Amino acid sequence: MGLEEKLPAGILLSTVEALAGYMRKASIWPATFGLACCAIEMMAVGTPDYDIARFGMERFSATPRQADLMIVAGRVSQKMAPILRQVYDQMPGPKWVISMGVCASSGGMFNNYAIVQGVDHIVPVDIYLPGCPPRPEMLLNAIIQLHHKIETMPLGVNREAAARAAEQAALAATPTLQMKGLLA
Repeated sequence: MGLEEKLPAGILLSTVEALAGYMRKASIWPATFGLACCAIEMMAVGTPDYDIARFGMERFSATPRQADLMIVAGRVSQKMAPILRQVYDQMPGPKWVISMGVCASSGGMFNNYAIVQGVDHIVPVDIYLPGCPPRPEMLLNAIIQLHHKIETMPLGVNREAAARAAEQAALAATPTLQMKGLLA
């Protein structure tokens, strides 16, 4: 004998948190950060074959101040790392990051001093997308997973504390230049 039985038919019941989660997931504007061959696959998602517009994401933002999702596609060099962090810091909150491709996720085949061995050393990553290069269908699947994560994410102080903790853990990780290779 809950509230649902006492209300007339046609009344929708929900929580503010669930409604806000639904609205947030349906209004993501991505910022492109295409650095290598993965960027071509990311651009293909905007074509009619894959139609990213059905998720409300057809507008790829050229400015970080109007974006809330950063898709890092490709390898990140040590010189590009501070710029990537600056773009991330300029994005309004709440903000999310997809690491697209094995080079962005772990450095890929470039295990040397010039390439960052995982973009999570610079910014907190929400979804890792493997592949070299990952197919556009895989990026769409990652976006759907991110939508589910956004929709079920709590509002308020708990989310901010979790984001701060994830960022502190990423910043406390061993710098790339101090990492040893697989053969060391």
